Amino acid sequence: MLLAWTGLLAAEEEKIIKSYGFSEFGDLKYPEGFAHFDYVNPDAPKGGELSYAAQGAFDSLNPFSRQGRAAARSGDQYETLLTPSYDEPGTYYGLLAESLEYPESQDWVIFNLRPEARFSDGTPVTAEDVVFSHELLLDQGLKSYAEAVRKRIPKAEALGPHRVKFYFSPDFPRRAMISQVGGTPVFSKKWFMADPEHRRLDKPRMEAGIGSGPYVLESYDINRRVVYRRNPDYWGDHLNVNVGRNNFDTIRIEYFSDSIAALEAFKGGEITFRQENNSKSWASAYDFPAISKGWIVRHELEDGNVPDNAGFVMNMDRPQFQDVRVREAVQLAYNFEWTNESLQYGLFRHRSSFWQNSPLEAKGLPEGREREVLEALGDKLDPAILTSEPVMAHESRADRPNDRKNLRAAMALLDEAGWSVGQDGLRRNAKGETLKIEFLSDDPVMDRLVMPFIENLRTMGIDASYNRIDDAQFTLRRRERDFDMMMGVYRASLEPSTGLYQQYGEEAAAYSVFNPSGIHGPDIEALINNIVEAKTRDELDVNARALDRVLRSKRFMVPTWYLGKYWVAFWDMYEYPDLPPYALGLEDLWWINADKAAKLKSSGALR
Repeated sequence: MLLAWTGLLAAEEEKIIKSYGFSEFGDLKYPEGFAHFDYVNPDAPKGGELSYAAQGAFDSLNPFSRQGRAAARSGDQYETLLTPSYDEPGTYYGLLAESLEYPESQDWVIFNLRPEARFSDGTPVTAEDVVFSHELLLDQGLKSYAEAVRKRIPKAEALGPHRVKFYFSPDFPRRAMISQVGGTPVFSKKWFMADPEHRRLDKPRMEAGIGSGPYVLESYDINRRVVYRRNPDYWGDHLNVNVGRNNFDTIRIEYFSDSIAALEAFKGGEITFRQENNSKSWASAYDFPAISKGWIVRHELEDGNVPDNAGFVMNMDRPQFQDVRVREAVQLAYNFEWTNESLQYGLFRHRSSFWQNSPLEAKGLPEGREREVLEALGDKLDPAILTSEPVMAHESRADRPNDRKNLRAAMALLDEAGWSVGQDGLRRNAKGETLKIEFLSDDPVMDRLVMPFIENLRTMGIDASYNRIDDAQFTLRRRERDFDMMMGVYRASLEPSTGLYQQYGEEAAAYSVFNPSGIHGPDIEALINNIVEAKTRDELDVNARALDRVLRSKRFMVPTWYLGKYWVAFWDMYEYPDLPPYALGLEDLWWINADKAAKLKSSGALR
């Protein structure tokens, strides 16, 4: 009886934290009642149109289905309980929720919704909508998301019209639980339940849903364009987190089959903003009349985010990639230095780390707490990791596409792995099976970047081929993981947490769209657990560096290039504030200077 009474007292005395925002580690930068974020222009004018290009096609307005390809920005109309700050990693402030409450143990969280919050049809956003949205994502959302969240968040309930509570499972660490539920998109239960058979999250549809965000769908032309307009009755314009944001009257996105066609449309003023990702174009294609007349300007803006982990991904389900020596040999066939100097105008840098240029990047020999973390993995860990510096992207000669030294080392690795060269010059294993690799793509820009790599693989005796297919086929094969190699991306964050399970975790490896290679392992799993369980910033960083070291040792992708900047070109009517370190903020921080826009039109530059 005494023990029971003591436990009851402890539960009653546990401190309840009530706040207007949430941060995983440390304090919130902005005080309660702050006027606006530091990085916005609070006096930014409203009006005008932002127009830019998208590549490929779309056949759905449902961004939550694995089937079909959703129109650009089709998910942006759905707001969340909390919204991130662009100058504080892992920090969130109230959007749909005006406040949140949680115990120090973070066993649960209660969100208090803003009574004035409304969907675009004028109906109120309620706690019942929040619970419905959570359950709908579990029932009809992406499997990798649903399976992970269902175990961690067993219950959500409406405590009143504007008060909703989420319970967290005692079997899992608490970190990122609150920010995860705070980032759940909120749907209109009324809209979905009016036609539940056709309004599903797991099926494509050309009917836009009802959200509460500042923009609503205005029009679309399948595979050609989609247009969003700012909702004049948007409920949240007065919020401090929205001051100086959402400044365009309309956002128009034009679809093109390739980047060349999109660039031509930009030159002619059909679209007026372009974020360039092609080094050849950035270096040589911006010499047309609109540039020389000063109608279009180009800026290089700093990107403070961790670079995306882009590279040539190997499908770890394929038998030819089971041996790490084969994967290392494939890596050695890629010549970044020649590719960068000869094809990319020397504008890029070579990525080695999964947290490149950040405090989470592993360097040197593992020491101190990082070594302890790795040693604790026991026989799950390759012991060579403890005595070696982290795997670095290899260096190659820049004067020719095939670095003979690297190719010789690669061929020696293939010999060791049992892939011998036959009389026809092709490598086969003991079963007589040919070492085949098909590189899959849907982007013509990749042709010139991939073909020299393919030729080096062929020089080594690998039956390598390049197959460029249409956008729809590529989307399907990528989702079904029906490929040998392709260009892939693993997103990185300065606050890694439960999302790592979908990227590198064992349970979701077979089906997660966020893990294109399917990589997983007991060493990776244990380090992800440590990261999610981290109670301090230092402990998170140490375990992330250890994970970086392990991931690099797996050699499941050929690291390619990163930039660390935004290349932007635009017709000289757009303006922007002093940008925050972690966002370009094009759609919500930029605005149009009406005088500059009028001048362009009066001169005949734009219609």
